[in-house]
Amino acid sequence: MARGEAPADLVLKNARIINTFVGEIEQGNVAIYGDRIAGIGDYDEAKEIIDLQGNYLAPGLTDGHTHIESSMLHPARYAQAVVPRGTLTVVTDLHEIANVCGLKGIKFVIDWAQKLPLDMLFMAPSCVPATTLETSGAQIGTEEVKGLLTSPNVIGLGEVMNFPGVLSGDEKVLNKIIASQGSVIDGHAPGLKGKGLNAYIAAGILSDHECTTLEEGKEKLERGMYLMIREGSSEKNLDALLPLVTDNTYKRCFFVVDDRSCSDLLHEGDIDWVLREAISKGLEPIRALQMATINTAEYFRLYDRGAIAPGYLANLVTITDLSKLEIDMVFYKGKLVARQGRPLFSLPQLKANSYQLTANTVRIKPLTIELLSLRAKRSNLTEETFPIIEIIPGQITTEKRVEKVKVVDGMIVPDLEKDILKLVVVERHKASGNIGLGLVKGFGLKQGALASSVAHDSHNIIAVGTNDFDILKAIEEIERLQGGLVACVNGEVLASLPLPIAGLLSPEPLVVVVAQFEKLEKAAASLGNLPPAPFSILSFLALPVIPELRLTDLGLVDVVAFKLIK
Repeated sequence: MARGEAPADLVLKNARIINTFVGEIEQGNVAIYGDRIAGIGDYDEAKEIIDLQGNYLAPGLTDGHTHIESSMLHPARYAQAVVPRGTLTVVTDLHEIANVCGLKGIKFVIDWAQKLPLDMLFMAPSCVPATTLETSGAQIGTEEVKGLLTSPNVIGLGEVMNFPGVLSGDEKVLNKIIASQGSVIDGHAPGLKGKGLNAYIAAGILSDHECTTLEEGKEKLERGMYLMIREGSSEKNLDALLPLVTDNTYKRCFFVVDDRSCSDLLHEGDIDWVLREAISKGLEPIRALQMATINTAEYFRLYDRGAIAPGYLANLVTITDLSKLEIDMVFYKGKLVARQGRPLFSLPQLKANSYQLTANTVRIKPLTIELLSLRAKRSNLTEETFPIIEIIPGQITTEKRVEKVKVVDGMIVPDLEKDILKLVVVERHKASGNIGLGLVKGFGLKQGALASSVAHDSHNIIAVGTNDFDILKAIEEIERLQGGLVACVNGEVLASLPLPIAGLLSPEPLVVVVAQFEKLEKAAASLGNLPPAPFSILSFLALPVIPELRLTDLGLVDVVAFKLIK
């Protein structure tokens, strides 16, 4: 067929072909046999011919680092959301569902991935739990990592978030890295520099997606790391890092989303949206495509995709307007699976028994309002010095503040004038009764409370509020729903989004989940002057591997010092 002596299964005719090897556009026809590209040239005999009439033809897009759980969608619903956007390969680290359900959660997603017109590739989670400073629902050790690396479509070790453990020579952390030698090992080292960075890279870690400044990204590139340029729903690093993409560096850079909400997937897109943003900021379109196709594929050693060439997978997209990256047709392994933003594939029914092993995961010890009280050191004062988590707009990093806070009847209470709110984390896997109490600044609530069973990475219940009564009500509603997001005020639930699969995912269609989510965000916005994506911001306030200050079910964590301080 490649020699032109037999008809192809499909010929895509009159295409302007994006050549990601050399960064050029060539005219021609593309012949496809089965799931592979047979050749490029003047092929004109085939069982089926589609005339592209001069539209662009590009390789399917690859998202090199994401947690699909952040979409809050069942894996099948996730495929329906991203495939029409041109995403045909996803590299995902399932440490979210693994922290709740362990290996059975990973197996749930892997089994579903085999049924979808999307290559879902997996990184074995390296940090379940992320640290010893929190309580998770499961643990994945070195033997589990070894087992996962022999599983279908598991291609490497997921982001090594416990970078203090790497630097201190923690045996458990290093054993997972040793077990993964010869595979791709992803990094996660926000703010790490100098000799500490040298040590982290020397352990065998190849990449980082946590860079937030030009200086940080430059140093990591210079020391040999691949730079994952992240632009997600709450992590916005494109503006800061795009200037690092030059003729000398671009082959070491690629785009990722890390975390992308269902609402953003519906209204803006997936990795295609990141490309449009980069192009609008001055990046040449073909280079942008290289950074979401061939660069990502070569980093992950996926030598059968990322380009349009003989022998490569026929994962392809047609583009009507290159400058705006308007995607029309999407082909997965030579079959048309989406057009004009609509999926053309059907799914099995997602009945409750299809996710039974990942249901009923919210188990908490009975709560009282007294258990939410944050006692002051001295009851006879009206204020006390206390550490506060301060939100940084547009980032998931926080700042540690030590300020005077309000004390009433011996209890530290929210101070709405200073935008200081109560933050609570309740352990939800083992009904241990662990409750972390703290304060957060910059959330903007003026009344009521928000709560969520999505709280990276151990996914205990996290709540923020102006008063203990509403916080308690919101947590109780999470328990009743067996996972989800909730907004309430004056003891009344204003809106909620049920997430019955591991307390993280919904089986409902994308448009239904987005409608529920947007109603919820609208309800949350009515409670004050909240920042964009408030539930996403809330979900990261319990993650004790991102500087500077976090709250887990065990208490306040100084991430820089890597220890509990309250």
